[in-house]
Amino acid sequence: MKSISIKGTKRELLGKKDAKNLRAEGLVPGVLYGGDEPIHFYASEKEFKPLIYTPNVYLVDLDIDGTVYPSIIQDSQFHPVEEKLLHVDFLRTSEKKPIKIEIPVKTEGFAKGIRKGGKLKLNLRTLKVKALTKDLPDSIVINVDDLDLGQSIKVGSLQRENLEFLNAKAVPVVTIMVTRAARAAKGKG
Repeated sequence: MKSISIKGTKRELLGKKDAKNLRAEGLVPGVLYGGDEPIHFYASEKEFKPLIYTPNVYLVDLDIDGTVYPSIIQDSQFHPVEEKLLHVDFLRTSEKKPIKIEIPVKTEGFAKGIRKGGKLKLNLRTLKVKALTKDLPDSIVINVDDLDLGQSIKVGSLQRENLEFLNAKAVPVVTIMVTRAARAAKGKG
């Protein structure tokens, strides 16, 4: 899994007024959970752009005053109108402790059902997984070559080494939808 570094500074003052002053200077307050004590920090809004505005998932090396904490982004809050980042929560990761995270889904191949006029529908854009950080993939690639009209691949049929899928097993991840054109072609044949 790809990683990204963010440089932050520990916050001395806490509270709404201080957070508002930080935001006015183009800084974003954040909290790092998962240690003995939560660590309150702030970083430049520019530091978060490659992490927040992407469908990719990253492991984050959070550098707070020279100490680097391996972590993942847990939550982010945005201004309701301006789409400005207001606050970020991170969770510390450990080599020995599995984490739960959402990984993007990608499809590969050319399904039989598409050749017959069907349409590929990606029902889940991400899958929730549990794994050690060293076993986390950048994305979950699903091959759709064997799917025919009306068929789907469900979460329960996915198997990846050292990866536990947490979504409901019966939920279809990808489906080949029967279109009107495919139905009409089937009726003539």
